[in-house]
Amino acid sequence: MGVALGSVNYCLTGLIDKGYIKLENFRHADNRLAYAYHLTPTGIEAKLQLTYHFLKRRLKEYTEIKDQIQTLSTELADQNPGLLNDLDFKDILTPSTTSQT
Repeated sequence: MGVALGSVNYCLTGLIDKGYIKLENFRHADNRLAYAYHLTPTGIEAKLQLTYHFLKRRLKEYTEIKDQIQTLSTELADQNPGLLNDLDFKDILTPSTTSQT
């Protein structure tokens, strides 16, 4: 699909932290009506805009952190080439395959 798993996990964690999605299993909820609410088309659009802007910021933040790790790793490798051998940075240190929308 062209989306890095790390960026998906980072965004999902952020959405869970913000309360935009729930991680609980709805099937086992005792009071399902407590979870039901209705949004108007305008309300749905507002929620979509909030989510879109949140995900856009979150992906930018992920890319910035990834770039910082790349820079620091390169500097460390130049100073002490064997220092990073035990660390698994292959998902972070490879070029991103995500496409910008």
